[in-house]
Amino acid sequence: MSERTYTAIIVDDEDLARAIVQEHLGVHPEIRVVASCANGFEAVKAATEHKPDLLFLDIQMPKLNGFEVLELLDPQPTVVFITAYDQHALKAFEVHAVDYLLKPFDAERFEEALVRAKARCDQGAPSGPQPAELSDAARSDWPLDRLVVKDGTKVTLIPLAKLDYVQAQDDYVLLKTPEKSHLKQQTISSLETRLDPNRFLRIHRSFIIQLDRLARLEQTPSESWIAVLHDGTRLPVSKSGYARLKAMLEKGSV
Repeated sequence: MSERTYTAIIVDDEDLARAIVQEHLGVHPEIRVVASCANGFEAVKAATEHKPDLLFLDIQMPKLNGFEVLELLDPQPTVVFITAYDQHALKAFEVHAVDYLLKPFDAERFEEALVRAKARCDQGAPSGPQPAELSDAARSDWPLDRLVVKDGTKVTLIPLAKLDYVQAQDDYVLLKTPEKSHLKQQTISSLETRLDPNRFLRIHRSFIIQLDRLARLEQTPSESWIAVLHDGTRLPVSKSGYARLKAMLEKGSV
């Protein structure tokens, strides 16, 4: 029986780092490198097209970091993180990376990681991290300052300063900006925990608003409340949402 072959993608913003990984893989005829990417956008596009078995992924890169790249991939490949910084190690394993290589590494250490990665692939499709886990790990800072959304091979970065409101849609959230709406696979509850509570407020089980977008509150004949945003959008406010809004108003935060 012939040995199984594996497809791989290498992602690093440094040419030399990519070349080193390519050299280590070059002695393994069972590994076929299908793409070598210099940034996160290239990585998402290549992984979406090729659906690799293995992903050798740098963490700190311009445009998109490694966790943000992984957040956007479906199906999830077997991942070996490669980085010059050790502070990301815990988060790497939290998102089910098979190994974490700290630069500079030697051939023996790389071989250890490759053996583990191939074994993970051979076990069949492991249960990868959920979008919420990846979103939590994607940014080392708190709260978030941007969101990443993928539509096909296109990746969009949404600065939170441009976000008007969030609407729950089953296991997705609709992210409304002045220009357009974006759909992201994540629950509204998991996103809520990553937003600055001084800027964003859950006004209803299905809605989070950016507080500076709120123009006024209106009471309906049935004595429920409506949040009216500066652009005229009208959103329902639950009893608990009204209590939270009232507390923010009394605190002078709105």
